[in-house]
Amino acid sequence: MTEPSRETPPEATEPEPGETDEAAAERDAREADEGVEGTEAATAGAEGEAKAAEGTEVSEAQAELTAQRELRARIEQRKAERAAPVDAGGKLSGTAADLLAAVRAVESGTKAGSAFYDAPQPAPAPAPSSAADPRRAAPVPAPAAPVPAGSAVPVGQARPAAPETLAAVREVLARGGAPESLTGQVASTLGEGAAEALREDPWQLLAVPGVRPEQADGFARALLGAECGPDDPRRAVALVTWLLERAALKGHTALEDGALRSGLTGLSVPDPDEAMRAAAAEGAVLLFQEEEQAPEETEDEEGAEGEEGAEVSGDEAPDVPALLGLDRYALAEESLADGLARLVKTVSAEEWEGPELVRAAGAHGLVLHTGGEAARREPVALAEDARKRGLRVAVAVHSENGVDRLGAEAVTVDALVSGAAGPGRDEEGSLALDLLVVLDAPQVDVESATTLVESLPDGCRLVLSGDPGVLGSAGAGRVFGDVLAARVCPTVASRLPDPGPIGELVSGIGIGELNQVEAPGKEVVIVPVRDAGEAVHRTVQLVADSIPRAFDVPAGQTQVITVGHGGSAGTRALNAALKERLNPGPGRFGGFDPGDRVAFGPAPGRTVTGTVVGADAEGLRLECAGEPLVVPKERVESALRHGWALTAHQAAGMRWPAAVVVLPGDAAQGLSRPWVYTAFGRGERHLSVVHGVDQALPRAVAEGVPPERTTRLRPLLEALLAPSEG
Repeated sequence: MTEPSRETPPEATEPEPGETDEAAAERDAREADEGVEGTEAATAGAEGEAKAAEGTEVSEAQAELTAQRELRARIEQRKAERAAPVDAGGKLSGTAADLLAAVRAVESGTKAGSAFYDAPQPAPAPAPSSAADPRRAAPVPAPAAPVPAGSAVPVGQARPAAPETLAAVREVLARGGAPESLTGQVASTLGEGAAEALREDPWQLLAVPGVRPEQADGFARALLGAECGPDDPRRAVALVTWLLERAALKGHTALEDGALRSGLTGLSVPDPDEAMRAAAAEGAVLLFQEEEQAPEETEDEEGAEGEEGAEVSGDEAPDVPALLGLDRYALAEESLADGLARLVKTVSAEEWEGPELVRAAGAHGLVLHTGGEAARREPVALAEDARKRGLRVAVAVHSENGVDRLGAEAVTVDALVSGAAGPGRDEEGSLALDLLVVLDAPQVDVESATTLVESLPDGCRLVLSGDPGVLGSAGAGRVFGDVLAARVCPTVASRLPDPGPIGELVSGIGIGELNQVEAPGKEVVIVPVRDAGEAVHRTVQLVADSIPRAFDVPAGQTQVITVGHGGSAGTRALNAALKERLNPGPGRFGGFDPGDRVAFGPAPGRTVTGTVVGADAEGLRLECAGEPLVVPKERVESALRHGWALTAHQAAGMRWPAAVVVLPGDAAQGLSRPWVYTAFGRGERHLSVVHGVDQALPRAVAEGVPPERTTRLRPLLEALLAPSEG
């Protein structure tokens, strides 16, 4: 079989972290068709680019170093301020967006963190009378924060724009030939001054999810006329930001300058280097040059002076590539590194008797735990042990599906941070916890992790547990992988194997081997197919007839997993066929009928599965994990899909009694070892593989290791903790 070509079909190219965001997925698919390879440049590297423009290399390096020194000074100032005991949580209560806004303003000295909230936060629950005692008794969990019953509006969602704002935006969009349907998104994204902002800089339209560069160019030409050109500095800055936002959908928190240069060249920017300089000068992006990336660097050369010498010499510059990133992710990674270091340094080591994980948690503020599905019982047992010691403990998971599998003691990460579930906050605004165990840690993105860690009080122990082999978070960053790679805290590797034929199969995939396994009870079944049409037919047959009959697993408890949303056997095609068989209907409620199985994305990177129960003036009513949920009608199209079939990214962190993994021939290029490992591990009792990719499957398992995400958390952690931790 020939090697995969570079012309990846849309549905196979982009099964990456933005899958749960409808607009992002649609945009990525269209752009793949049109050859816009912005984010692909992130993995292609800067081949040959470092040698370009030799005459301007020194001035470029000097400009980059100036910006870098200013950023380093800010970071060092903040570290010095944190040398004293940190008042953890005092500046945090709310979403990651609120946190990052507060960090930016606090760093500039213009505002205190508490100034970012329109209304005072609810007073924290009174602390127990023994609050002064470091060995506080575990209190009864506080009631959940008041959240409207069945509300689907995520915490921190922007308020509806004023009518006059909408009218002004509508007028500008009409002048530029943009569809009126964008009015609400533009007003929400750009704020009250959206209309004036678009008049002054039409390319700000790119900030709206789903808008592509060629559409923004057309809008700008209509507004600016002869003034519009490909060399417009406003266009250049907007495209730099857009490429970084696209890279974030792939999980990157930054890009090398060569990758951005390639992406800008592909978008007809005449001078990519000047575009990057302009974006950095305007504060649209931040520039970094991590000394730790230089292979032969010594400790004495890690400072700014050594860095400057390396740059000016020219020959060593390619060894230390410059990184550019959006401030939201840059500051999130810096804050997360500082927060993890704070936990490590403020815990008093204690000797806890018990298994290895218990002993490690007693002696350290930060502990990593790795293992498969069976290994989850170990951190859960640790939590129970800590409760018996009188500690305040919480176990957090990625999804509601994970809560169902663990029981009432678990909460989702989002619910814990928002206050919808969990112990609530103490008198200082921190989570009232002595130990937090986070399962499904690879699914936690950098912004969520930052919000969570900043919410923990000094002296709180944090255990991050997960399977390193699964797909990474849907949001930007690789928190679990970076902390593992940094080796700044103990790592406890579970020896508990996943049981049965499915566990044996998945374990082999994890080490690059696709082995035949004995499945006397038909726990694993391979269903060969010739084309996508047959793949859809056999999938429907398995879900509706074969699996219920052979395993007594209802269709509603079997999850179909495929590579992408588009294509002849993507989630759309599979869901349409499954609906026709399992719940036919006209789709009278925005394409949905009562009884439809759905996947709701309350926020990018999160998927909640449920069932449609009805609709009214408020929106579409769902039942998700036994709880009512209302999706506002204006969000149905963008945030809701049929959910009989999901992508592996959507399914990560969840499991069902049975899973059907669909691999049509055109999905071959979307396969990788983490994808196969994740998808094949979603079934508890049964796995059917609808197999039409021939040798592409074993090749993906053996060789399909995707490029690592470009992030900065690892060197930040090494700088903060490696010297003291050895």
